[in-house]
Amino acid sequence: MTTAAIDARAGRRCHNALNSLHSTHYFSPDLGRELGALGVTDPRAVNFAVRAAALGPVGAGAVTAAFYNYKHDLVARHVPAVWETAAPERVLAARARAVDATLRRLLGDEALTSAEMSEAAALALRAAEACSRSARPLYSAHADLPVPDAPHLAFWHAATLLREHRGDGHLAALMAADLDGLEALVTHTATGRGMAPKWVFSTRGWTRQEWDAATDRLRGRGLIDDAGELTERGAALRDEVERETDRLDAAPYAHLGAEGVARLTELGTAFARTALGAGAFPADLLGRR
Repeated sequence: MTTAAIDARAGRRCHNALNSLHSTHYFSPDLGRELGALGVTDPRAVNFAVRAAALGPVGAGAVTAAFYNYKHDLVARHVPAVWETAAPERVLAARARAVDATLRRLLGDEALTSAEMSEAAALALRAAEACSRSARPLYSAHADLPVPDAPHLAFWHAATLLREHRGDGHLAALMAADLDGLEALVTHTATGRGMAPKWVFSTRGWTRQEWDAATDRLRGRGLIDDAGELTERGAALRDEVERETDRLDAAPYAHLGAEGVARLTELGTAFARTALGAGAFPADLLGRR
């Protein structure tokens, strides 16, 4: 099956559903508790540790490059020091325990042992068979990790592979669009689908002054208007970034096929909605202000 056999928007919808479930652990008290037991207590250090641990005990430069939209000064404040507190293999084990606890709390034990969960895991793992390692450090590092035996953890693992595969490709699209890490955040927030600025400042390390300077640069390029909204040109650029990301991420969904993508989207969306209804994310996470 060729990549043209799947509507790119179908792959994007599937990704969005799976990414929502993957992302629940970043906002989970279970993650803070598990990493806190290892001595990692700063929420930003927790974030860097759990997402970068698959790369091994890397330095700040590698994390800044792979994460793209975090301020390097913030990364360097916690990396590589975090590995002295908790080695990557211990972080990965703690993350697995946190994910297990989080999914049990948000979805319930019945959902975790359901036929639908096993089906979702099988479909997502099949899609991940077609992911490419080339120029995709976060995907490739996670692809080296073993697939968990429990269906809900296998599903989460596969969702992570698909999320990082698309994410690595997305960075290439942002670079091609000449958007640096902060400009990418500003333009994404301006679409109404990105994080509110307060969350960017608290989690990514940027300041209001740096945000305003990035906005001025984008305004100078005709991408943002005086009200801080995307111009027609800015909206077109963001659309092009997403289309290029779709193109770079097409293989897993073409491999799964239209019927499989539709079913995985259906299952992933149902699980994500349950998690959302259980309070998986802060109410003020997304928005322009």
